[in-house]
Amino acid sequence: MEVFAAAFEASPTPMVVTDPRQGDNPVVWTNAAFLALTGYGREELYGHNCRLLQGPLTDADVVHAMRAALRAGRPFEGELLNYRKDGTPFWNGMTINPVRDEAGQVLFFFSAQADMTDKHRLELAMRNANDALEREVSERTADLRSALEQKTALLHEVDHRVKNNLQVISSLMLLKARRTPEGDARDALQAMADRIGALSTAHRMLYSEGDVSRFDFREFTADLIADLASGLDEDRTRIETEIEALALSAALAAPLALLIHELATNALRHAFPEERRGRVSIEAHRCEAGMHLVIQDDGIGMASAPPNPAGFGRTLVEMVVRQLRGTLEWSDAEPGTRIAITIPLTRADTP
Repeated sequence: MEVFAAAFEASPTPMVVTDPRQGDNPVVWTNAAFLALTGYGREELYGHNCRLLQGPLTDADVVHAMRAALRAGRPFEGELLNYRKDGTPFWNGMTINPVRDEAGQVLFFFSAQADMTDKHRLELAMRNANDALEREVSERTADLRSALEQKTALLHEVDHRVKNNLQVISSLMLLKARRTPEGDARDALQAMADRIGALSTAHRMLYSEGDVSRFDFREFTADLIADLASGLDEDRTRIETEIEALALSAALAAPLALLIHELATNALRHAFPEERRGRVSIEAHRCEAGMHLVIQDDGIGMASAPPNPAGFGRTLVEMVVRQLRGTLEWSDAEPGTRIAITIPLTRADTP
């Protein structure tokens, strides 16, 4: 026992022993490390309960849990804000274990303790730094959100103004077309007005989208086709669509509007002469290369259509497809004409 006592006395770990068989479970032994930790002398501790280390900011809930464990003879482990003799607070990390006799009766409680003040100080510093970082991130996020909202509003305004300007230009060209004698010149003016109208529709759709950087291709195509179909005799010709929902880059809106408008308009104008009934279908879906777009009619076919030396539509379509770095294939659908276009999509073009 003397060897154990000497070892505990020399240990750098603060230790204390209390006797629950005496009233108020007083301290009956401490080592030098415990005295150094608390600032008390042995004569000031022996015969007193360890509550003398408690103070105004000591957590009552932890004290209650510790007392309940000791009353039940159970071990306890926890951290408690204690006070040294000079009133200096420190965080006391303690492990309390009962010491029993052969019959299981609790003879003493042995507690090893540690000064956890530096750990709590570091935790507090980390919490403060984290709070400061969160405030900075929050402020920065608010600034970025504000800047994004301003940019979004500006882009919406640009699309709105471009749409209005294109509508004015289209209206002027239609007015000029009506005042031009029938013939190639009038047809060219009418066709250009329709193309400008398609671009106006593209900017109208971008203006209505919440995300100015992307647009819903299915809704976009439905809006374009609604404009084209508004003047059709549905008993004679109709347009059918099967479009996959794709979120595409806003940069694709104008060229796709021109492609769909040009090909669908050409089919409606030239595939069904002499009151012929027919159907134009537009399909689009994602493929390994990007997006596959097919516009097909069941009309008279390219071979039977009258030549149009002044026609610009096919040239325009081929030019736009080259601009999009895509591929284009014209074929006879038997009956009708099939135009298949593959457009590569980059990460910037899709989410």
